[in-house]
Amino acid sequence: MDATQPIILRIAGRVSPADVPLLCAELSARLRGADVAAEVTEVICDVGGLTHADLAAVDAVARLQLTARRLGGRIQLRDTGPELRALLELVGLGEVA
Repeated sequence: MDATQPIILRIAGRVSPADVPLLCAELSARLRGADVAAEVTEVICDVGGLTHADLAAVDAVARLQLTARRLGGRIQLRDTGPELRALLELVGLGEVA
């Protein structure tokens, strides 16, 4: 994969706590498969399909952000609803949205 092309990760439905490690593992595998040179790989996390903005979704975003940073990536959310945006602002992750 070309590091100039963003990685698209779609999150839909309701995120459960059990989903978070699976999402992080998927992102980790995709970032490791990317051709990451000196550039930061952009990860677009499409959350437009989320049905519930709750703490599990916030946990997923926070852990995905940590996973991306550890592997030279940067998370940007797409189609963030107002409820999720408000929760992210509340916990200090507003810059991701």
